[in-house]
Amino acid sequence: MNTRSEYDLLGNMDLPADALYGIQTQRAAQNFAITGVPISHFPELIKALAMVKASAARTNQEMHLLTDEKADAIVAACQELILGQHHDAFIVDVIQGGAGTSTNMNANEVIANLALTKLGHKLGDYQHLHPNDDVNRSQSTNDAYPTAACLGIQFAADNFVPSLASLKAALEEKGKAFAHIVKMGRTQLQDAVPMTLGQEFDAFAVTLGEDIDRISEACALLCEVNLGGTAIGTGINTPEGYATRVVEKLATISTKPMVPASNLVEATSDMGAFVFFSGILKRLAIKLSKMSNDLRLLSSGPRTGLGEINLPPMQPGSSIMPGKVNPVIPEAMNQTAYQVIASDLAVSLAAEAGQLQLNAMEPMIIYNLLNSLKMLKEACHMLETRCIRGITANEAVCAGHVENSIGIITALVPHIGYSNASRIARQALTTGSTVKALIIEEQLLTEEQVNLLLSPESMLSPSKVSL
Repeated sequence: MNTRSEYDLLGNMDLPADALYGIQTQRAAQNFAITGVPISHFPELIKALAMVKASAARTNQEMHLLTDEKADAIVAACQELILGQHHDAFIVDVIQGGAGTSTNMNANEVIANLALTKLGHKLGDYQHLHPNDDVNRSQSTNDAYPTAACLGIQFAADNFVPSLASLKAALEEKGKAFAHIVKMGRTQLQDAVPMTLGQEFDAFAVTLGEDIDRISEACALLCEVNLGGTAIGTGINTPEGYATRVVEKLATISTKPMVPASNLVEATSDMGAFVFFSGILKRLAIKLSKMSNDLRLLSSGPRTGLGEINLPPMQPGSSIMPGKVNPVIPEAMNQTAYQVIASDLAVSLAAEAGQLQLNAMEPMIIYNLLNSLKMLKEACHMLETRCIRGITANEAVCAGHVENSIGIITALVPHIGYSNASRIARQALTTGSTVKALIIEEQLLTEEQVNLLLSPESMLSPSKVSL
C-alpha cells in the first residue's frame, strides 16, 4: 500500500497515500473503536460541519484573516461535502473522548486535503493550507462541533418529520374507513362504553400530530448557537464582530434561522436544548409504543383474543407452530421505542456530566439524538407501509362484543338509576343474559326506549336523545 507520512504533537505516522483524512483522524480511529458506527453514518452531521467551516472561511476572508484563494478552496471543498461527496473519509467513531475534537479534526483534515487538491498541491502538503491554521481559523471544537450538532439534528428532524406525518395520515385514513364500526371501548382491560373503531384510530393520529408540533418547537431552540465563542465562550482568537457575522453566514448557507446565543459562555457548557429535544423524542417513542401495544391487543387471537382488527401478515410466526402469524411490525416499533427511551436516559446522564465551562460528553449526546431520529424515521415508515395501511376490521366481532357487553348499561344509568344499573349488570354477568333483555324483562324501560338509548347516536357522543 502506498503511504504518506504526517507529523503531529505525538510524532510521525504513516497514512494511506490517497486518504483525505490526516494524522489526527487516524489516531482517533485507532483510539476509539467503540460502536463501529463512524461519523459517515450520519450525513446530516457532515453536511452541518461543512456549513460551519464554509461560514467561518467566508467570515475570515471578509475580515482579512484568510486569502481569497484559500477561502475559495475551503468553501469549494465544503460544498462537495454538503452535496454528499467524500463522506467515506469521515472514519472516526461517533463515541470518542475529547468533547468532539476528533470529529472536528476529521472535518478539518478532509476539507484541508480537498482544498489542497483544488489548489494544485498534494494531500498532506499542509504548508500551503493547514487544517488548524486555515480550516479551523477563529474556531474551537467547543463552538464548531456543538453548532454543527444543532444544525445536523435539525436536518435529521427534517428527514424524519415527513415519515411521522405520513404515518399520521395513514391513521386518519383508517379513522375515516372505520368510522361506521361500533365497538367496545376498554379501560384497565375491562369493558367500558361503546365507541367506533374510527374514533380509536383518529385518536392515534391526533396524538402523533401533537408531536410534529413539539419537534418544531424543539428545533427552534437548536437555532441558538455558540459559534464564535471558541474555547469557553470568551471568543479568544477571533476578531471583534466575528461571532455575529459568522452566524449570519451560517443562517444563509443552512437556510435555518440560526442566531448567536445571548451568552456564549453559558451556551458553551449548557446542554439544555439537547435535553429538551431528547425529551420530545422520548415522549413520541412512548406514544408509538403504546399505540403498538394497542394494535397487538386489538388483533390478538385470531380466534381466542379480541380479534377486532386484522394486521397484514408479514411472515410466518413460528418455527414449531404451523399457521401462526405474529404482530412483528408493532413488536419492532416497540423495540425501537425502548431504544429511544433508553437513549434519552443516556443523553440526560451525559448532559449532567458537564463540568465547569464545557461538557466533554457531547459526542454521546449527539450520537444518541441522531441515532434516535434515524431509527424513528425508519420505524415509522415500516409501521405505516407494512402494518397500518393493510389493517382490516372484523366488523362482526366488534358488533358481537358490543351486543354481549355489560358496559353498555352506562348509557342507561340516567334513566334507570345507578343502583338498578349495578344490579342489572351483576345479574347479566352471573346469568349470561344480555343487559337489554333484563331491562325489558323487569320493565324498567320499553324495548323501543332501550333501542333508542343504545343506538350509536346516543352512545357515541353527548346524547341528543330524550325519552
